[in-house]
Amino acid sequence: MSTIFRLPGDLHGVSGDCSFRHYGVCPMPVVSTCRSLFKSKASWVGLRCVVLSRSSRRRTISSRKGDANHPVRALFTGIVEELGTVADVGTVEDGFEMTINASVALDGVKLGDSIAVNGTCLTVTRFDDNSFSVGLAPETLRRTSLGDVVPGSLVNLERSLQPTSRLGGHFVQGHVDGTGTIVSMDKEKDSLWVKVKTSADILRYIVPKGYIAVDGTSLTVVNVFDDELAFNFMLVSYTQQKIVVPLKSVGSKVNLEVDIMGKYVERLLAGYTTRPAQT
Repeated sequence: MSTIFRLPGDLHGVSGDCSFRHYGVCPMPVVSTCRSLFKSKASWVGLRCVVLSRSSRRRTISSRKGDANHPVRALFTGIVEELGTVADVGTVEDGFEMTINASVALDGVKLGDSIAVNGTCLTVTRFDDNSFSVGLAPETLRRTSLGDVVPGSLVNLERSLQPTSRLGGHFVQGHVDGTGTIVSMDKEKDSLWVKVKTSADILRYIVPKGYIAVDGTSLTVVNVFDDELAFNFMLVSYTQQKIVVPLKSVGSKVNLEVDIMGKYVERLLAGYTTRPAQT
């Protein structure tokens, strides 16, 4: 399979033995031409190498271990752009990978971009014209409901916020705080009431008329039931057609991310309450 190895300045060549295999950087065959020039770029290539397959046109990214210490920063609005379909979930070397069929989320996508999948910020590691793949860390599977998805599952997708984007929801980081369980789903005319039970650690940050991201969807909390460790929200007809929550059932898990402002306030106030009294 012929490949192109891209560097700044559109340097490229055709496939051969990778001159960086010695450095443990690139696991794939890359160029044989301009090898001396590529060796001079070893420090740059050590960050990540991008390979474009001519035959499949599927772009892939390979990073050295330790890149996780430098996470990609992203921000979302909680306005779902489309429902993607999980095509495959499986294991890869040293981890797990999920491939999702999509269309809107692929518009302008680049390797290393962040896409929120059911509210979880994930990094694009491969993509083609119809799908993209993301890596799943063990901590992600423990903290979120993504471990429950199977091929054919629908998931909420949102690309990261750009400086020119309109903020239609609220600031969502894609850092899931934990999961909740749907305990009731009740219709009221064409609207849908959903009640979710969660842990006390999460509920403490949820307030009536406040924001919460449920599977990455920016929603307004209606009521908080402290004695039940639960809260509810209402979905209008339009929203029901655009997100995955209405497709779930009682007992299903949802990803929850509370409004970050509550955490900041708690942290700041803790500093005052723990200060020693001044005399």
